[in-house]
Amino acid sequence: MNFNPWHNAPTGNEAPRIVNAVIEISKDSKAKYEIDKETGMLKLDRVLFAAFTYPVNYGFIPQTLGDDHDPLDILVLSQVSIEPLCLVSATVIGVMRMIDSGEGDDKIIAVATHDPSVNHIKNLSQLPPYFHSELRHFFEQYKQLENKTVLVEDFQNEQTAYDIINRSIDLYNQTIRNR
Repeated sequence: MNFNPWHNAPTGNEAPRIVNAVIEISKDSKAKYEIDKETGMLKLDRVLFAAFTYPVNYGFIPQTLGDDHDPLDILVLSQVSIEPLCLVSATVIGVMRMIDSGEGDDKIIAVATHDPSVNHIKNLSQLPPYFHSELRHFFEQYKQLENKTVLVEDFQNEQTAYDIINRSIDLYNQTIRNR
């Protein structure tokens, strides 16, 4: 049997409050990696066609399915750049609601549970205002040079994030697990 982190890594025993995140892209990277749904291998999707880098570690929550038919995205704050395919315990603090090419593409926002530089943060209001601006700017601009449209709708609290995670676990179970 082949190991596929999307299907075989656990969501986490304390989901939706604390989840496992599989990192695809390290903070400060220009490379856009994503999990290959069939093989579970990490593939280079593209190199950013812009003059900036990912502001946070970017990945997905295993055994979830988002509105965009991909695993649910998660942004993991940490003082370090986390290596791709690393499994990280992540404490959920909110969500950035987003539309990418006409489809919902929510980004769960979390802190690395075992990183003392950020694990005291419990909700989005504890982050500096520039963080919200930086995330919004990055995600609205990173595909602009590819002539693709991304709209960041709003940042919402951890309860909304929990609801989205629970819905994505249910969608995964209905769509993937029960097929």
